[in-house]
Parts: sequence; structure tokens; C-alpha cells
Amino acid sequence: MQLEVLPDAESVAREAARQVAAEARAAVDARGLFTLAVSGGSTPWQMLAALADEEVPWQALHLFQVDERVAPAGDPERNLTHLRESLLAKAPLPESQLHAMPVNAANLETAAADYAATLEKVAGAPPVLDLVHLGLGPDGHTASLVPGDPVCEVLDRDVAVTAAPYQGHRRMTFTYPLLARARSILWLATGASKVPMLGRLLRGDESIPGGRVRSERARVLADRAAAP
Repeated sequence: MQLEVLPDAESVAREAARQVAAEARAAVDARGLFTLAVSGGSTPWQMLAALADEEVPWQALHLFQVDERVAPAGDPERNLTHLRESLLAKAPLPESQLHAMPVNAANLETAAADYAATLEKVAGAPPVLDLVHLGLGPDGHTASLVPGDPVCEVLDRDVAVTAAPYQGHRRMTFTYPLLARARSILWLATGASKVPMLGRLLRGDESIPGGRVRSERARVLADRAAAP
């Protein structure tokens, strides 16, 4: 796993946007399509805002959510709320190419299967995403693969739902098999609270959820505060 350390969170966000845009152009040149999946967190929203200013083939980009809280539409806790504010309000991405997780469905398990089917329609069966952005929690979680939840053991589905609320909400999330197939994974880690877990991630510590993500096609952008 490659690690690049930058001065601060803003620098991480700008460099991440630059790399995402470059991968988008390369993917479209090679395959005519770019599939991107984004997690939540403050630095990703800065990244997406910066991405709006980059040279991106928007008409060929399909944007997915790595995870989402079960909360009402427009709720400030929803990743989708911030995704719309940071990117869709600023970039010419067609609304039909933003694929929001259906967390307001009456049956969440069925909704997760429906989202997996959408991934297959866009990214093949089984789906292979071009680039997945991941964050790293102070407890070692990534996506909504949280310590101790049975969702971490789901290996027969690409999208699943946490069994219990985490920080107040149940979550819909990508699972390890889908993450393992991604052509590229971009981790962002900023802030001093990430130091212990980033060290464990870089060592491949599989006792934390983040450490179970395959690392051979992954790279990390971290600020100086987060660098172990």
C-alpha cells in the first residue's frame, strides 16, 4: 500500500481530486466509462468540491455511495445530503448518474439487493468499480464495516445492512467482496485521531475492519497530523 503525506487536510482533498480526475480520464479513454464510489467524512466533501473544478468527463461518470445512514432524505447526517451540496450543485454530473443508496425503503435487505443490482447494470456482473474512496475511523472501521457487527462477515453479497445502529443509525454499506474487486482504492486520512489506526492499516492488521480490505491496489493520502 502506497502512502503519500501532505501538509494538511486541504492539500489532501486537492490532491485526491486531482488523482480522481486523472483516473476518470484514463478509464473513459480505456473503457468509455468511469465508476466512482465515495464514502462520507469532512475531507471527502472538500475533495468533491475540488473535483468540480477539475477536467472530468462528467457525461461518462457514474457515482455510487460506499455507505449511507438510515435517515430521512435531506437529513444532515446523510452522506447524500453533503454529496449533493459539495458536488452536484457545482458540477455537470447528470442526476441519473448519481446512484443513491435506497435507505428509506421499507425493507432494507431488499433495498440492499436492489442497489447491488444497480451496480451490476452499470459496472458488470459481478460489478468492478474503477475507484473506491474509503475513510478510516478512529475505531478502525471503514465504509460502514464496523467492529463487532455481523455485516463484516457478509461475503455472499456486495451490499448489506448493519445489524445494529452505529453512532445512532443503522447503515447500508459495501461489503468486502465488492471492495476487493475495485480496480483502485483511495484512502483519505486526516487528523491526529487517525494516527493509531492508520499505522495498523498500513501494517495490514486484519483485527480492524479497515485492515481486511485488500491492499495491493490501494494508496493512502494522509496529512501530517494523521501520519504514524
